[in-house]
Amino acid sequence: MKRSGILNPALSSAIAGLGHGHLVVIADSGLPIPATVPTVDLTLVRGIPRFADVLRAVLAEIVVEGSIIATEAQDGVAGEWVRAEGLTPRTIPHDDLKALLPTARLVIRTGEATPYANVILQSGVDF
Repeated sequence: MKRSGILNPALSSAIAGLGHGHLVVIADSGLPIPATVPTVDLTLVRGIPRFADVLRAVLAEIVVEGSIIATEAQDGVAGEWVRAEGLTPRTIPHDDLKALLPTARLVIRTGEATPYANVILQSGVDF
C-alpha cells in the first residue's frame, strides 16, 4: 500500500502514464468533458473535493512546464488558487479552453462549484 502522495488508484496510475507535453486538466464539476478524453472523476458531493486541494496534490506529483486558465478566471478566486501554487498561467477565453479539452491526456473532475475553476497543466520533465 502506498504511504503518501495520491492514493486514488485510478488517478495515481493516470499520472504515472504522463509524458512530456501531455495536457492535464483539473476541472470544476460543471466543465463539459468530451466522452473520448480519459477522465478520473473524483466528485463526491458539491464542493468535495475542492479544486485547490486536488491542484495541490497533483502538483506534488508532476513536473509542470506551463499552465492555462480562462481569462474569465484570472481575477477571481480560481485564478488566485492557481497563482498561490506558484503557477503563472497563460490566459485564454473560456470557450478556447474548452476547445482544448479533446487534446488532453487526462481530465481530473473535482466537486468544485466555483465558476471557471479549471486549469490546464502541461507536463514537463525533471531533467
